[in-house]
Amino acid sequence: MSATRRAGLPEDLAARVKGYADELVAFRRDLHAHPELSWAEVRTTRVLRERLAESGLDPQVLPGGTGLTCEVGRGERVVGLRADMDALPIVDGKDVDYASTVLGVCHACGHDVHAVMVLGAGLVLADLAREGSLPGRVRLIMQPAEESSRSGARAVIDSGGARDLERIFALHCDPRTTVGQVGLRPGAITGSADHLLVRLTGPGGHTARPHLTADVVYALGRVITELPGALSRRVDPRASLSVVWGRVAAGRAANAIPQAGEVEGTVRCLDSAAWHDAPALVEELVLAVVAPYGVAAQVTYTRNVPPVDNDPTSVEILAAAVRAVEGPDALVGTEQSLGGEDFAWYLRGVPGALARLGVCAPGVAEEDRLDLHQGLFDADERAISVGVRVLVAGALLSFS
Repeated sequence: MSATRRAGLPEDLAARVKGYADELVAFRRDLHAHPELSWAEVRTTRVLRERLAESGLDPQVLPGGTGLTCEVGRGERVVGLRADMDALPIVDGKDVDYASTVLGVCHACGHDVHAVMVLGAGLVLADLAREGSLPGRVRLIMQPAEESSRSGARAVIDSGGARDLERIFALHCDPRTTVGQVGLRPGAITGSADHLLVRLTGPGGHTARPHLTADVVYALGRVITELPGALSRRVDPRASLSVVWGRVAAGRAANAIPQAGEVEGTVRCLDSAAWHDAPALVEELVLAVVAPYGVAAQVTYTRNVPPVDNDPTSVEILAAAVRAVEGPDALVGTEQSLGGEDFAWYLRGVPGALARLGVCAPGVAEEDRLDLHQGLFDADERAISVGVRVLVAGALLSFS
């Protein structure tokens, strides 16, 4: 007896997915060649909507004009499958037929793969629904703007796209994991990712007489070096609350102390409780660091995303799906990452799980495996069918 039959899944699930495999690869390449930035995914939304409509479904574009939701099947029990669809402002450095045709924009995080996997799952599930073999309702969520601080996930939630969901699943490309493998872990699988801007001001003055003014540049230097260390002494080290600076600016003349300067970076954390307390603590520490220097400090702390906190039951369901359709060796562990993912917002109201989908070709040496957000990033397209099988199985097992 096959693993799929033992799990209560359609025995021909692999064959059903294979029937769409070539189309999905071509669809992915089309999306990859026509990337669109956050909140500008107009073409992407259109082609996804048109293909779902061809299958007899009724996709609904989100109020902002990009992204969509689509119901498959009927019933009161609803499971969500979520994909993101935006690209990054990165130059595509690959020499392939489907390289980006948009200068300076590239699918360097695999969102084209994510969207096509949820599309493929929707097509297979729609076939099952027409045959009366879908025991509940599956909501496809094609989300805009995962890469934006103005989170597309929150826009989906605000528009009712997560209403009535019993559970939700998502897959994310992982170029460090070999194609055919799926990484899962209960609890936090990503970190939080927030934005921090510290602006210091003073009267300005001559560098010959710093004692007669407030030395903004020196105070900025103290913030840059002391804040990360101070946080490490005020928060449990296991929370991994960290500040990394990415930009600093102050003044234009070498012999003039400027009136203003600022430093900007990200705050990342592995622990939800520490993430909750971080804004007040960061402001307190900044004010303490600059107090001796007579400058005024303005701290702008912007929430982006909390950690993705996988529900243990949802992880068990997705793990069972991986074992059933890919075999026991396909399921691997995975470490928590400090990278942010706005799938976290769904999980604050709905139990669910995010898994890491291997997209690295077999045999690639560890030191040659690229990371996400690089212009040379590409996915082994065999991962698309793996992802479709896992998503379909995860949705079906949720109803059992």
